[in-house]
Amino acid sequence: MWFVDLLDDFAGLLFPRTCFGCGNHLMRNEKVICTECLYEIPCTNFHNEPENQVAKLFWGRCRIERAAAYSGFSSGSRMQSLIHNLKYKGITEIGIEMGKMYGSILSQSGFTSGIDIIIPVPLHPSRQRSRGFNQSELIAGGISEGTGLPVFTKILVRSSRTKTQTKKSRFSRWINVEGIFQVNDVGSIKGKHILLVDDVITTGSTLEACANELLKAENVKVSVAALAYAVM
Repeated sequence: MWFVDLLDDFAGLLFPRTCFGCGNHLMRNEKVICTECLYEIPCTNFHNEPENQVAKLFWGRCRIERAAAYSGFSSGSRMQSLIHNLKYKGITEIGIEMGKMYGSILSQSGFTSGIDIIIPVPLHPSRQRSRGFNQSELIAGGISEGTGLPVFTKILVRSSRTKTQTKKSRFSRWINVEGIFQVNDVGSIKGKHILLVDDVITTGSTLEACANELLKAENVKVSVAALAYAVM
């Protein structure tokens, strides 16, 4: 083991590994994000608060059982840096590692009790091809590792490509995603409690559109979780 550690230290000198949240060097046992960032990024604890800010986004709009987000998302924050590096720089390990960590938190808190499957918010196939991955799918995969729940990526599909939601108003976001999601094999989710996973929740319009399609299946329940929610 000492030899492996020596090689790891030597590789670290030649190819320094940095935290994608703050840019500091990672220590030997750290992956993607440093211990300082994990400590400094505030956890919302929404998984312990049924009437939290994310849950309230869906009140009167969509029947959501539970809703949570790991942390707030604001300009210049460490969480913004992590999400930016994941989505636009292709550092896919961020989604997996953060998802795994959050999955463990959700599982230990009882948030995932009774949930049967995980479904990530889908990208349009053309956008996923150009990006090379779906960030929500990576996060869902990490949450799966942390909870033991299976991920299904083919049930919910995006049937049309939309313009980015960035800088759109709440109403414009809702119009932008209305009717663009479809459910394949409705029978496979009958009676299931689904955890719908996204990267960032802003107005909740995308998750609302996804949930409304899933809820058309018989006796389906939907809960939602994301790595972050936009602090308005």
